[in-house]
Amino acid sequence: MQTLLKGRRVGYWLSEKKIKKMNFLVFVDMCRKRGIEMVQLDLSRPLEEQGPLDVIIHKLADLILADQNDTQALLLVQSVQDYIDTHPEMVVLDPLPAIRTLLDRCKSYQLIRRLEDCMKDERICSPPFMVLRSECGTDTLKHIQKHGITFPFICKTPNSNSHEMAIIFSEEDLKDVKPPCVIQNFINHDAVLYKVYVVGEAYYVVERPSIRNFPSGPAERKPIFFHSHDVSKPECASDLNSRDNVEGVSRVPIDDVIREISRCLRRALDVSLFGIDIIISNQTGQHAVIDINAFPGYEGVPEFFDDLLSHLTSVLQEQAFERTSVVGGQPPAAALADCGKPCMLLGNEANTWIVEGDCVKRGGNQGLGCDSEVSANFQQHCVSAIPTKASSQ
Repeated sequence: MQTLLKGRRVGYWLSEKKIKKMNFLVFVDMCRKRGIEMVQLDLSRPLEEQGPLDVIIHKLADLILADQNDTQALLLVQSVQDYIDTHPEMVVLDPLPAIRTLLDRCKSYQLIRRLEDCMKDERICSPPFMVLRSECGTDTLKHIQKHGITFPFICKTPNSNSHEMAIIFSEEDLKDVKPPCVIQNFINHDAVLYKVYVVGEAYYVVERPSIRNFPSGPAERKPIFFHSHDVSKPECASDLNSRDNVEGVSRVPIDDVIREISRCLRRALDVSLFGIDIIISNQTGQHAVIDINAFPGYEGVPEFFDDLLSHLTSVLQEQAFERTSVVGGQPPAAALADCGKPCMLLGNEANTWIVEGDCVKRGGNQGLGCDSEVSANFQQHCVSAIPTKASSQ
């Protein structure tokens, strides 16, 4: 294995803040000890001068969001995409079009709904949602009801990197809704959020505090404005995440449901570093995906670097095998991946799905095959992160 990795070059780009917060240089050192050459990319210089690269690991989410209004960010992101397009043999963790989908709540919710239809699992639900693009008017309530949304509902910003949210309880409160925003049904879930952190074929489930239960239907109370980080951090303790009105024992996530959701999203978007926020309805026990995040912070996940190195090693080994197969006249593994078998989760549509506009578009297969069985290596790590200061780690 050491021989296969020696001399392989992996470029990485994370903001300095992210590098420090994650202590990412520890991972860089782990890779170098395995013989992998790690290259910290400088986006102010041509990437061709910093190559060749076998793999790129990145956290370009902030730049991708900024490129909508920032010419400098737009040029930087485009230069990265141009380099990727010029070197199709290089693996990118993760593809930029997929990151754009995950950063757009409307697009990611459309994807979740489509995947829910394909999975046909009654234990999974997709909360009704709609996009509000203009100030609320006389017909707004009618449109909200048409989408199956009832009071109370939650308002979120269109991009998933923003954590400002609000809970709206009545028609009178609609005047406080600030477009553009995504409106989503609020599901009582006993103030418990499950953050699923995916690293290649491994995933971790971390329990966090969340928003408390509220009575269904309109209520005469003021809207609640909050920052999701202020509610779901391990040490959080506030009235908003109080569990005083919880009866009995909270429902726990079902392993095979979490595994299916994780695997389905991974194969649908060809992503391997992402987080899923899941709540469990205290009425039906259904698992609801309420957000997906690209390259999260992996807080409370002690084995993150080990599994990231394991995933990177697998990617490099598969890449080496494909190159050897091409030299030997054999078709690469990716070409053999379309086995003709119906994928357990995506039907016969095992290719990548990218959401564009108001539709879900299937893109080309980017190297993830359609296996009829769940990989034996797709494993779970349960991490204790109970919402109290004493046991937050």
